[in-house]
Amino acid sequence: MSHTPPPAPDAKPRFTVLGYGSYAESLRIGEILRKETVGGALLVAAAVIALIWANSPVSDSYFALRDFRIGYEPWHLELSLGAWAADGLLAIFFFLVGLELKREFVAGDLRQISKSIVPVAAAAGGVIVPALIYTAVNIASPETLRGWAIPTATDIAFAVAVLAIIGSHLPSALRIFLLTLAVVDDLIAISIIAFFYSSDIQAAPLLSALIPLALYAFLAQRYRRFFGTHFLAAWAILLPLGVATWALVHASGIHATVAGVLLGFAVPVLRSKASGGPDAGPGLAEIFEHRFRPISAGVAVPVFAFFSAGVAVGGWEGLGSALADPVAIGIIMALVLGKPVGIMGTTWILTKATRARLDASFKWIDVFGVSLLAGIGFTVSLLVAELSFGHGSLHDDHAKVGILAASVLAAMLAAVVLRTRNRQYREAEEREKVDSDQDGIPDVYEHGNQA
Repeated sequence: MSHTPPPAPDAKPRFTVLGYGSYAESLRIGEILRKETVGGALLVAAAVIALIWANSPVSDSYFALRDFRIGYEPWHLELSLGAWAADGLLAIFFFLVGLELKREFVAGDLRQISKSIVPVAAAAGGVIVPALIYTAVNIASPETLRGWAIPTATDIAFAVAVLAIIGSHLPSALRIFLLTLAVVDDLIAISIIAFFYSSDIQAAPLLSALIPLALYAFLAQRYRRFFGTHFLAAWAILLPLGVATWALVHASGIHATVAGVLLGFAVPVLRSKASGGPDAGPGLAEIFEHRFRPISAGVAVPVFAFFSAGVAVGGWEGLGSALADPVAIGIIMALVLGKPVGIMGTTWILTKATRARLDASFKWIDVFGVSLLAGIGFTVSLLVAELSFGHGSLHDDHAKVGILAASVLAAMLAAVVLRTRNRQYREAEEREKVDSDQDGIPDVYEHGNQA
């Protein structure tokens, strides 16, 4: 008598997407996002003030202030205040991008391939699809096609400010996913700037920049504990080397913000005992992050937004003309449609290809909501628009209108989606507080990812 063999069980999932990582990482990311929430509020306020001023009866004073030049010309540093904000202050922002990315991959949860592959691939998808959409809209116009990289970045400060405004209780796993997306696509954006938006490269200052950069990296690595405990010494020794690197990169023709990322990568990151490393306590990377993030979120990015977001719309007729420009149309479609398609589509494909599963706490609607939120491309998008079309040009102004319109629309759509899930997010938030064994680590971080 023959027996039919039972059906083979489903293959066990290899890993969980959006699962809980380490509690220490969750606390660290939570602290970063709290600072970015304040910075996001300042960013939005600065942009609104700039828009109102640039369209007021005294608009000439705004543009006169933005275009006021100061600096030392023999060093190629006689720049307008707007250029100082874009080239100088944003270098601090990108310094933190480099620092954060290195920390994530050296000491954070993303050092594990199973935890990094999805957000990194999703960020890449969230860059490629918007770029393709913008290109498709502007394919017939070589003049406007140069702006293909404008809709590639996500503004994390603006995004978390939206979360605060709508009162979303977004769980830590989704917040970490959003932050990782933003940091990775900021790195992709700065790489695009370095390779596609640099012109008239001067070899001598570029090679010369390697000298202070190498010395900066050597001293930071060799005397990391000394600089960690003597921060004034870091200001006195490392900061001048960082400024010299920035100035030489700026003189080379490569956008100076690239220097910020390189300096961030040069800072040593210590792995704590909890993550398998020999060192405990805050290292130089943690100290620099703690010191510089308030400067970036509270000063650098809002000041850049103030000088960059001010565009004279010209009333309803001018607004209509700007929104009819293929540049603005391409940006709006790319950010509002392309970002969620790229991020969610890549995440879905990876889960199927790797036999991963979405954490039981979440549904695909949650990924969709975060993907919509990632369509808020503000700070870096404004920078790339200026590099694409030239500061104050007609296409630059229309690009800024498109960026502002797309960011507001993406924020509104994300708010609608995420607010529908707020009850579930509150429940998840309560689960994240339960610590039944009273060991100081909530249960979900100890057992939440067990199959």
